[in-house]
Formats: sequence, structure tokens, C-alpha cells
Amino acid sequence: MLRLITSPSRRLLMAVVLACAAGLGAGMPAAPAGAQSEAVPSNRRAEPTAAMAEEAASAAAERILIAVRSGDAQARFNQFAPSLQRVSSPAMVAESIKRMPRLLSWQITSIQPGVDSSSVEAKVLTSDGSKELTMVIDENGKLQGYNIASQDIAAEKVVTRFMTALTRGEFIIASGFLSPTLQEDISQATLQKKWQQLQRITGNFVEVKKIWKAESTALMKLVIVKTQFNRLTDNLFVSLNERNQIIGVDFPTDPAPATVPGR
Repeated sequence: MLRLITSPSRRLLMAVVLACAAGLGAGMPAAPAGAQSEAVPSNRRAEPTAAMAEEAASAAAERILIAVRSGDAQARFNQFAPSLQRVSSPAMVAESIKRMPRLLSWQITSIQPGVDSSSVEAKVLTSDGSKELTMVIDENGKLQGYNIASQDIAAEKVVTRFMTALTRGEFIIASGFLSPTLQEDISQATLQKKWQQLQRITGNFVEVKKIWKAESTALMKLVIVKTQFNRLTDNLFVSLNERNQIIGVDFPTDPAPATVPGR
């Protein structure tokens, strides 16, 4: 079996330990009278504090959500990190906006600063109901990835939405259905490359014929997608965690020949 996506267990973001300069000086004896403090080179950048990182991440998240609510495709594209821009375009963003539920309001609930990026969680109200959203924002305030909690949706429906985005070439949206840990390991560009490589073997994608849940436990669900390509027809296996986030996608190495009608 050819593994398209794997998900090693590791944390989404490394913890950041930042010392407050004022705290470092607490309890130290005062400098002798007349002593001069050590000069700080003017070209030395001040180390950011956790509060500064949280404030910047919060402001970036607000800008991103405002752009989503406005429906401005160019503004949304401009807020993508370079890795996302490489697999998208303003035209693709405009098409996805037409199919997305409208964003009505939001509340940022948590910010976790990281070394190279920050994780921002928010409760969002859309025309499709209330959702929990997690955004990964880089040090430049650009969106690197996101995930919308889907535990209130059937696993088969999550996989249907994932496949719709994947087969339309909307790899940023498709990536949004992956677990945060898996998104850390598999970029949107890698997802695009793997899907294209598969079709070199199977031929171009034609349609999804059937989606059904084959197995379910408290921690994992297995959904099978019967997929037809122009040369082959076979099953795509998608595994999800207890929150209905996709944690694995596998393709068979020996797909069955496509079924010819009437035979």
C-alpha cells in the first residue's frame, strides 16, 4: 500500500520560553553611584516577549477574519503565506468563496505563540452554524494553515468535503480537513504533488462513486471512498480521529481495472 499521508505523533508547535527583562533584574543590587549602564548597540533587536507575540498574532488573526467576512478574494490571497500562494490564486480563492458559508462574527479564544508561528483558536459564527476554528499564523502575520472542528458532522460528510476540494484542486481547503499535526508534516504543495502523482498511475480523476464508513472506534474512524479514474477504479482509505480530523489517506498500490459498462 502506498502511503500518501502519515501522521507521526508530535506537537503542532514547539513551546516558547521567553524571559521578561524586568523580571531578570528583580532582587539584584543597585549599581554603584556614578556607574554607567552598559550601552546596548543600536542595531540589536529587542527580544520579543510572549505578550508581544500574542498581540501580533491576535491582530493578524483579526485581519484574516475580516478579509474572510468581506469576501475579498485578492485580500485573502495576499494574506496567504508563500507556501499557500504557490498552490492557489486569486481566481481560485474567488471560486471557493462562492461555495463557503458566510462568516458572520467571531471571538478569539486562545493564542499559543510558537517559535516560527502561532496557533490562534476562535469561535466563529457562519451561515452554516457555529464552528471552532484553528489558524496557524507565521511570524509575518500570514496564514500557513487552518482547521475547522468537525466533530458535529458525520465522518462520511467530512471525507466528502475533503474529496470535493482535493479533486477540484483546492488544496488549501482540502488541507483544512487534516489534523493540525498532519498539516505540520504534509504541506499543501505536498498534498498537490501526491494527488498528481497518483493520477499518473491511475489516469485522470473521473468521479467519486461511493463513500461509506467501514470501521469505527472511540479514537478512530475508517472511511472508504470508491473512486473512478479514466484507467482504474479502486478504493481510497481515509482515517479520522475522534474529532473527525483526517489523520491518514492511503491509496492501493495495485488498483483494479476500471469497470466497463455492460461487461
